[in-house]
Amino acid sequence: MTGMRRALLLGGAALCLGAPARAQEQGDAWFGHDKALHFAASASIAVIAYGGTALVTDDRPTRLAVATGVALAAGVAKETWDLSGHGDASWRDLTWDVVGTTTGVLIAYAIDWAMGRLRAPAAAPAAADGGGH
Repeated sequence: MTGMRRALLLGGAALCLGAPARAQEQGDAWFGHDKALHFAASASIAVIAYGGTALVTDDRPTRLAVATGVALAAGVAKETWDLSGHGDASWRDLTWDVVGTTTGVLIAYAIDWAMGRLRAPAAAPAAADGGGH
């Protein structure tokens, strides 16, 4: 997990040091079409990563960490790619990646929690009254 954190920090630092301000000055609207794509892609990646991790472990904190890390790493990788001359790097794009990741992780967690509640055996009434006599 520390390797993932390092990668995110390095990617974020690269964006801080070299993100072109011109992208925001030339019509990088907060609610542009590309922001919806960043949101949807990050949310989808987070849900898929959470579900994939659920196939490997029953530990919900691990599922949350993997889903968050994978989705954010994808967003940082995309902005780093843009920063290297293949597009316009944007803090606003990265912000929507974070919002999408958060939304996707919360949706996946809510589904996981609800499915767990549906599968959990109902507590016996005798156990609820303290003795079962």
